[in-house]
Parts: sequence; C-alpha cells; structure tokens
Amino acid sequence: MVVQLHELRPLPSAQEQAEAQRQLELRQQRQLAMSDTRRAHVLDAARRVFAARGVEGASIREIAREAGYTAGALYSYFDSKEAICAALVAESLDRLQAEVQAARAPKGQPAKALVAKAQAWFGFYAQNPRDLDLGFLLVNGLSPELDRALNERLLQALSPCEQAFEDMGLSPDAAARENAALFAQGMGLLLLQHTGRIRLFGQAAPALFAQYVDRLVERFDPAIASGAVKQRDLFAE
Repeated sequence: MVVQLHELRPLPSAQEQAEAQRQLELRQQRQLAMSDTRRAHVLDAARRVFAARGVEGASIREIAREAGYTAGALYSYFDSKEAICAALVAESLDRLQAEVQAARAPKGQPAKALVAKAQAWFGFYAQNPRDLDLGFLLVNGLSPELDRALNERLLQALSPCEQAFEDMGLSPDAAARENAALFAQGMGLLLLQHTGRIRLFGQAAPALFAQYVDRLVERFDPAIASGAVKQRDLFAE
C-alpha cells in the first residue's frame, strides 16, 4: 500500500487534544444528566403506581406504561422491580437523614439532642406516609446485598439518637439497645397511625411518642437524675 504525502495529517497540537478531551467530557456529562433525568422520571412513575396498586400489586409493565416507556426500555435503567424499590428506599433514606441532621439542639445538651433528633425522624415518617410504606420494605427485606446497603443508610440516619444516648453516659452497647427500642416504639406508633388503628385507643401517636422520649430523658439524663435540672426545663427554649 502506497501512502501519498498529501494524505498525511499532522498530529493534533496539545491545545487541540485538550479541546477534544473537553468536548468528550461534556458529551459524557450530558449523557449522564439525561440518564439521571430519565431514571428520576421512572422513579416518579413508580411512586404513582405503588401508591395506586401497592408495591406487591405493581408490575414492571405498569411502571413502564406510566412512565411512557416500553418494558424493554425501562430495563435500560433498572433491571427489576426490586431495583426500583431499592432506589426509592435509598432516596427516601437520604431525605430522612437530611431531616435528622437539620434538627438542631444546643451543644453539650444530649437530652435536648435526643428529643430533637428523635422527633425529626418520627415527624418525617408521620408527615410522609409513602416513605413509611417504603421503610417497611426494609422490614420485609429485599435481596441480601440491597438489604445491607439500605440498612447501613438507615443506621446512619438514626445514629444521632444513639450518640445522644452515649453522651448521656450510656455504654455503646446500651446506647445501641435503647436506640433500637426507640425506633421500634416509634415505628409501631407510626404503623398504628398509618392504618388508623390508633383510634381504637383514643390516642394520638405523636403525643405517645413524645411521652416515650420524655421517659427516656428522665431515666438517662444525669442532670435530671441528680436533681440539678427539672425535666420540664430541658424542653424550654
């Protein structure tokens, strides 16, 4: 094969190579943004289908139809209904964690921190029943791999309460036990509220939860135990 000299092209300059790389990165960013937008669109459709039919009653085909895609196109973004559920739970847990982190308490006052953080996660689920439904997917269980990742996110969201217990003098093991009991108490009350069964007892779930947290503070806060601070003072501004 004979190559004519006029067919040879000079190598691109360093500036041209840098510009080509920049254009490639921009294309990749646009493709990623488009993919993220479409994934979010699918998740929005899944929320609507789950709200109408429940998680168990929903199918991939229904979610795809709601999103305006074929089932085959939807599989480009999620390989199963379980993957869609996991993405929704992960997003919900991220918002839960942001809510808990945003709840403020004075530094050096772990009792107030416990109240603020516990009320934050309880309030999040009380005001967002669809997120509560998603939270119960963790109770029912997904695949082991997804369970581990999502459970870790949940523990991170609840960790400020556990830290408050430790700051009140509990050992790490005792703090973990009390945090688990606190979460169990709250989720039980939320379930009663969500199903309307709380009306059988003529009670209000938020008030019962606040009372439970008050009792925890009475038990564990050193200032109350010593009599230096009255329990009601801890919740004063």
